Amino acid sequence: MSISNKAILTLNHLTVAIEGREVVSDLSFELYSGEILGIVGASGSGKSISSLAIMGLLPKQGMISQGEILFKKQNLASLSNTEMQSIRGRKISMIFQEPMTALNPSMRCGDQVAEVFKNHAAMTSASIKAEVISLFEKVQLPSPITVFRKFPHQISGGQQQRVMIAMALACKPDILIADEPTTALDVTVQKEVIELLHVLQKEFKMAIIFISHDLPLVAQLADRVVVMQSGKMVEFGLTKEIFTTPAHPYTKALIKSRPPLNRRPYRLPTLDDCLNEREEAPLIDRQSRMKWHEKLYNKPPLLEVIDLKKNYTKSMQWWSRSKAFKALDEVSFQIYEGETLGLVGESGCGKSTLAKCILLLDPADEGQILYRGQDITKLSKKAFRTLRKDLQIVFQDPYGSLNPRMTVGQAICEPMTVHGLHQNSQRRKQVALELLEKVGLLPEHFERYPHEFSGGQRQRIGIARALAVQPKLIICDESVSALDLSVQAQILNLLSDLQKDFGFSYLFISHDLTVVKYISDRIMVMKDGQIAEIGESDAVYDAPKSSYTQKLIASLPESI
Repeated sequence: MSISNKAILTLNHLTVAIEGREVVSDLSFELYSGEILGIVGASGSGKSISSLAIMGLLPKQGMISQGEILFKKQNLASLSNTEMQSIRGRKISMIFQEPMTALNPSMRCGDQVAEVFKNHAAMTSASIKAEVISLFEKVQLPSPITVFRKFPHQISGGQQQRVMIAMALACKPDILIADEPTTALDVTVQKEVIELLHVLQKEFKMAIIFISHDLPLVAQLADRVVVMQSGKMVEFGLTKEIFTTPAHPYTKALIKSRPPLNRRPYRLPTLDDCLNEREEAPLIDRQSRMKWHEKLYNKPPLLEVIDLKKNYTKSMQWWSRSKAFKALDEVSFQIYEGETLGLVGESGCGKSTLAKCILLLDPADEGQILYRGQDITKLSKKAFRTLRKDLQIVFQDPYGSLNPRMTVGQAICEPMTVHGLHQNSQRRKQVALELLEKVGLLPEHFERYPHEFSGGQRQRIGIARALAVQPKLIICDESVSALDLSVQAQILNLLSDLQKDFGFSYLFISHDLTVVKYISDRIMVMKDGQIAEIGESDAVYDAPKSSYTQKLIASLPESI
């Protein structure tokens, strides 16, 4: 799409403060009609706060302390909330990162989009419904009429995001702000959403502000890029120039901290490493890796899954019969002691179901799960309870998996108490403090609550809690998916270091093939509840045998 030389949005020296602390400082840039402008930066860099300021959606404690936001020469920063309502959603729309939390769980999808028309257009109910269904067709939702009647929890994450896009486009806005719209989506759905945004941009003739921590994705989509660090813009220019010849050390550091596809260093460079120009870690050579694998696979497996089956009943309409859905269909594989087995596949392929079946959180219908030769599916609840400490999980959402009423110390000590580990509470506290240090946190964090930490820190707490019971296998279920590149590199390094120290195994589940290839000894690819392919990670990536694996790899954004 051709870009106009006319600015539709101008930020002049925008400064935003929350509770008196500046979180965005002196931010200035222009957005042109027909342009896609990328905004990148680590967590806390001010990306999302800047977009909320444009939308007039700052939290109660937040305020624009200085500067202008000019939309068609009108200063949005000076408008009241009532005045902004005529612009918000109609002239400037926003897609949020988490569609499940942004959508109302008690309203049908169609009604939520219809609400936009009711607020901004004088139309009949029949006209509104027809318009919503037309929008659902435009955003390529399957069976638009059926989706209209469904609640958000009844559709997939990718479909929820499409409903959000339809809602944002309802009034044909001049500007669409997309805040991390593909973060929790698998690579194929991510690619579809990006292509969809391109198509819709041309059709609606709008400008897009695309916020993301996924640099290759921004490089693929954006015309120009703003790089933000600690609330300030440190670099701004044409996308190709920014990513091929970055001028600022912070931009160079962001690019370097992504796991490389063509080599495997012993440690990933973190933002801090790159900014302080620390020497890069040496590469793991092919021969050393082969020797390690020879040693690894020369022993009996720690865990063996044999012909595992799990069916769910998929509820149809009230007048028709329910239908059996095969979540797992004769799944078989092994995990060896000290190994990291990566598990990839699209949403709904059975990855999380498999994790829950291994942990007996959701028992399988058929098949065996042998842990050190013993079939754990045959154990009584009491017998398995003593074994549960050997099999632990780190979840994708550390905030959701931590009890907000418990301090970090209580959360880490609780599993030790349940399993009767260590002599007394004093010793358990000492172990918890040692674990906090191991995962890069401080002793004073012991008495704090989960809401006092960043996403990356909460993930470290989740890892410390899993380690508290000295497990033999840890399942990481999308445990780095929601983290930006800088924090992701830290957590991946931490997981590798802990594995060397404690010798446990990982089942590492992720939709990010780049991350899985870097951290895994072998990769297992799932499709429709079955294993499509399994093999050494470099071999699977470099020469995929399955057409489905080839499709997944082809969906990856090009490296920068």
